[in-house]
Amino acid sequence: MKTEKRITKWRLRSSYLSSIISNSLVLFMLGVVMLLVFNAKKLSDYVKENIGFSVILHDDIRDVEANFLRKTLDASPYVRTTEYISKEVAAAELQKELGDDFIGFLGYNPLSSSIEVKLKANYANPDSIRKIEDELMAQRPVKEVFYQKSLVNLVNENVSRISAILLIFSGLLFFVALVLINNTIRLSVYSKRFIISTMKLIGATWGFIRTPFLLKSISHGIYASVLAIGLLCGIIYIVQGEFYELVNFGQVELLSVVFGLVMLLGVIINLISTFFAVNKFLNVKTDDLYY
Repeated sequence: MKTEKRITKWRLRSSYLSSIISNSLVLFMLGVVMLLVFNAKKLSDYVKENIGFSVILHDDIRDVEANFLRKTLDASPYVRTTEYISKEVAAAELQKELGDDFIGFLGYNPLSSSIEVKLKANYANPDSIRKIEDELMAQRPVKEVFYQKSLVNLVNENVSRISAILLIFSGLLFFVALVLINNTIRLSVYSKRFIISTMKLIGATWGFIRTPFLLKSISHGIYASVLAIGLLCGIIYIVQGEFYELVNFGQVELLSVVFGLVMLLGVIINLISTFFAVNKFLNVKTDDLYY
């Protein structure tokens, strides 16, 4: 009997543990999707603000004129950052990439000075860039404005498409989360169906039978949520090193909302699934428990 009791306790603990771990993984995936959805605007802005163009200057332009043009661009409402690259710096970078002294071979430096411009997100679209290009070409120091038109079009077309796909994916994932957590809890309650039946036979009310299961489900939901939040913190810690502008621990309000929703969903989904699972076995006749 002692051995059987130990085995039963071990099975119950392992079922609880597997339920908590599986629920936490589902909640973790929901948390990741929530971070992506809430950061969708910032993500699109991040992509757009990495779109820029090169303002190629005439060879006879002095550094003073180039710096004046750069300061003018910095003061423009559409510019996020600028970087002046002289002929010498451009040649040094190209030599480093090629691994060969092309200036010694040609006998002169064929490269031109340029200003690398990064735009603000609202202006990183084909129409705005075309107007900016026309304005710059009217200025004397500017020889050419170079940017990848196909890339600009591709980014603007895909940003809205990706946002829609992300919303659909999050909805599907939420549905899958509900199904997985519900099935896990139903299996857990199924293992105690005879206990429920015995309590019914001795006259326990449905509310009295349900209460321990509901309290246990709340604690399991909290444990799973805490584990999921811990995993989310680990992912944020890893990702913020490369994409600090998109996600970091400094986003206190956003992270509070996401972690709060993960905790709330963990408790509510567990509670509702347990309620219906227990009710199902409360309605089952004793003879049907063996099937």
